[in-house]
Amino acid sequence: MNDVWKKPPIPLKEYQDLVGHEVGVSSWYLIDQSRIDVYAGVVEDHQFIHTNPERAKKETPFGGTIAHGFLTMSLVSVMSYDVMPPIERAEVAINYGFDRLRFISPVRAGSRVRGHFTLVEANLRKPRELLSSVSISVEIEGETKPALVADWITLIYLA
Repeated sequence: MNDVWKKPPIPLKEYQDLVGHEVGVSSWYLIDQSRIDVYAGVVEDHQFIHTNPERAKKETPFGGTIAHGFLTMSLVSVMSYDVMPPIERAEVAINYGFDRLRFISPVRAGSRVRGHFTLVEANLRKPRELLSSVSISVEIEGETKPALVADWITLIYLA
């Protein structure tokens, strides 16, 4: 499972000992108009607030286009690879869902974002199933309020 992770695997017990602690902060990721446009094409959401800079500048309070909230949320995966350590014996990790996902502030085109990760829970549901919950706050460079906050739940299957 270590093909995308930037940290070496750690034992399960060491991972569980991280509960209640901030695990780390990711690298910065640029949300430019090109990324927004590609995302709009993939999800077929071409609302002008995302894809038309001139109109968004004139008709919105944002001063230009903003990223889709779900685009920002989707970057949480790549941000986690920067920060979260993989677990030894983990075969695969799958998204289980989000609790309390909130989009707090819009991410303007041209902004950079990064994720702050705190491990909240890491409990074995079955001998080979770990339910992990991570509190996430996605910071916008130069802004006081985050882009989003959420509790991200992942189901990790162990060998």
